[in-house]
Amino acid sequence: MMLLQWPDFVTRIGQVFNLDADQLIRKVVAVLVIWALAWAADQLVRLLARRIERAVDDGDARTMTMQEKQGRTVAQLLRSVGRLVIVSLALLVTLNQFINIGPILAGAGILGLAISFGAQSLVKDFITGFFMLVENSLSVGDIVEIAGKTGTVERITLRVVRLRDVEGTLHIIPDGQVTTVSNLTRGWSRAVVDVTITYESDIERALNVFRREADDFARDPKWAKLLDGAPEVLGVQQLAERGVTIRTMLRTLAGSQWEVARGFRYRLLERLSRERIPIAAVPSVSALSKLSATAAAASAADDAVIPGSTE
Repeated sequence: MMLLQWPDFVTRIGQVFNLDADQLIRKVVAVLVIWALAWAADQLVRLLARRIERAVDDGDARTMTMQEKQGRTVAQLLRSVGRLVIVSLALLVTLNQFINIGPILAGAGILGLAISFGAQSLVKDFITGFFMLVENSLSVGDIVEIAGKTGTVERITLRVVRLRDVEGTLHIIPDGQVTTVSNLTRGWSRAVVDVTITYESDIERALNVFRREADDFARDPKWAKLLDGAPEVLGVQQLAERGVTIRTMLRTLAGSQWEVARGFRYRLLERLSRERIPIAAVPSVSALSKLSATAAAASAADDAVIPGSTE
């Protein structure tokens, strides 16, 4: 049988690994097959992740259900962890084609143990991230407050959580720093609307106006679909310096509390204007300046000593 004549550089490369040219070519072909299989496995993982996202998609882009959030979280985790596992296995099998990786794996285990003691925060990140995902404390699309930051969860991995706040700033928080998760969009939410009216207003009449507007708001088809129960006008919440504060609470679907609160404030403002119930105004800067000047003058007059007078 006649052997193929390979170029000299192939022979020289084979000598580095104590292989002849034919053996080297066979191993190169094996490596190409390994990485082709790795690519196919990665595509399969991506396909499975897309299938999961499509399976939980309800077709409504305006709202994201709990099932959609969990599906997106699982899909993202599947992509990141799947790629890491596939690439790691492909690298190990590739190295095994040219060298014995048994001693390397044994040494890596000892090295990994030593590194784990020096990288406790990284280990803590992975452990905390794992339990957050298992316990489903938060999902992609949730609005949460963690580590002093509030925003929408864009991505979750076993090491970090990525939050995008209302100003567009992206916060990357290591999982190990997440000690408390305040999820603002889980299950149901509540809009709390406080409005302060003047002391001169008829409080009982104002309360009736608030109740009628809350009932009208709940019957409006635009807002009814976002509510999860009847609004409650609790009554006088506080005797503030500027006036009487009346509180209304509206239970909403998860994540709709801000939209509902804005809508109810707008309608309440129009209703109070029609009913001629004045809202307590915040003193302007000029009014505060005049008040300060008057107080200073009064204080100076009190401190002035009139000739011939006794204290």
